[in-house]
Amino acid sequence: MSLIQNLIPAFARPPAQTDATAASDLGPTVKPTYAIKETADAYAVTVLVPGVTKDALEITADDSEVRIVGRRGWQRPEAWTALYRESADAAYELVLSHDNAIDADKVAAELRDGVLSVTLPKHEAIKPRKIAVS
Repeated sequence: MSLIQNLIPAFARPPAQTDATAASDLGPTVKPTYAIKETADAYAVTVLVPGVTKDALEITADDSEVRIVGRRGWQRPEAWTALYRESADAAYELVLSHDNAIDADKVAAELRDGVLSVTLPKHEAIKPRKIAVS
């Protein structure tokens, strides 16, 4: 084991992949800017993914995590040289872990102008209930 692997154990482990075919050709990724808001019924996640179209967006939800991957469709022209870029030419990848509180069958998403809005409904078992006193 190398010195860096002894100091930081995360470098010694291979990254966990939920979808091996999608993750194998992903290459370097960038974590997008995002915000999470909680209501009584759901979590609302807003993710900034400029340059990503609906066809190049993948959202997977399972029992322990929600994974959002967006690939940019922009191709650099042949004779073009960048003097300054605010963002890298990498795909976006965001993995949000949860404690099985999400109803994965009812997840909804909408992409508009580079802003992805994802609604993650809570399971009925964890929603607050009003109990009548007799």
